[in-house]
Formats: sequence, C-alpha cells, structure tokens
Amino acid sequence: MKELQEDFWNKRYAAAEYVYGIAPNDFFKEHLDQLKPGSILLPAEGEGRNAVYAALQGWKVTAFDISKNGGEKALQLSKKNNVSIDYKVTGVLDFKTDKQFDVIGLSYAHFPTNIRKQANEYLLIFFLKPKGTVIFEAFAKAQLGKASGGPKNQEMLFSIKEIKEEFSGLQFEILEQQTLQLDEGERHKGKAEVIRFLAQKTND
Repeated sequence: MKELQEDFWNKRYAAAEYVYGIAPNDFFKEHLDQLKPGSILLPAEGEGRNAVYAALQGWKVTAFDISKNGGEKALQLSKKNNVSIDYKVTGVLDFKTDKQFDVIGLSYAHFPTNIRKQANEYLLIFFLKPKGTVIFEAFAKAQLGKASGGPKNQEMLFSIKEIKEEFSGLQFEILEQQTLQLDEGERHKGKAEVIRFLAQKTND
C-alpha cells in the first residue's frame, strides 16, 4: 500500500508545473495570518505551497510527504522564495522528530483509509503542543464524482461525524462543510464540497 501511494504521488508531481499551484490554501492562509509565528508542522505537504507561505511569514516550518518528487519541488519553491523549510520524504506513520509544534496544518491530507484514524491521532498526540492549533481543509464525502479534485474512494473522504471521532482530542472553534469554487492549480479547480476546521488541543 505504501509503495502504491508513493508511486501515485511521484507520478502526480513529476510534471514541471505545480499541479496544485504555488499559492497557499485560502483557509490555511486566513487563519495562519491571525496567529503569532512559531513552529508549524505540515504533513502530506506535497509541492510546498503552504510551507513556503508559512516560512515567508516567519514561521519555523517542518513538512513531510511520501513523494520524493513533491519534496524536490517544495525545496525548489523555497529556494526561489529565499526561505528555508525542513522537508522530509516519509510516510506519516514513519515520520519522527523530537519536536512538538504550535500549529499543524492539514490541507487535503487524505491518508489511506487503513491508517487514516491512526495517522491523525499519531500527529495530534505526539507532535502538537498542548493548546496547539490545527488548521484543516479536505474534501467531504459529497465531493465524490466531482471533477474538481479529490480521492475517487468515498472512504478516503470526510464527514463531520468522522472528523469529530478522529480528532477527538480537539476543541473546535470552526467545523463546517462548505461548497467552494476551488482554484488551486489544475488539480483543484471548480465547484467542490469540503470540510474545514480550526481547533485547539485540549489535553496536556
């Protein structure tokens, strides 16, 4: 499964163009801009658009993705923007660091269904500081069949109920399903159904 995911994303990111664009996700940008810069972790960060934006705002950025091609393009983008990001090529359950972060940003981090709940819990328990913030946007189950992006497997898409179950250690400030007009490169374009949340870690 891991090898299939790695191959899929390496092929997706093999093109010279940035398939999801180079601008940050709107929801991520909106809420990151309201926070005092600190440390941020960006799982499944792909080609680096959110990582580079955060670094430009003064955040100390750690990011990872399973795709080597995605990582190379992220580092190219950071160099072009004269910022530094710590980017690792690894799967989510293999990611290791002794750091904890003020913020975790999850933008369209659709982990495989067999590890998704475990992966989300792992990130929150080990890598998010107490009272730390999560900024999240991903495709809702109603996105299935739409041409504007996202997994073709409904089990990889989210419902509000699943969000509450998988992120049970969080206190939600915002949790909503939205219909958006996406314009994030060629792969996220058009009318889309997404779930967004902003939340803080409640436990010590």
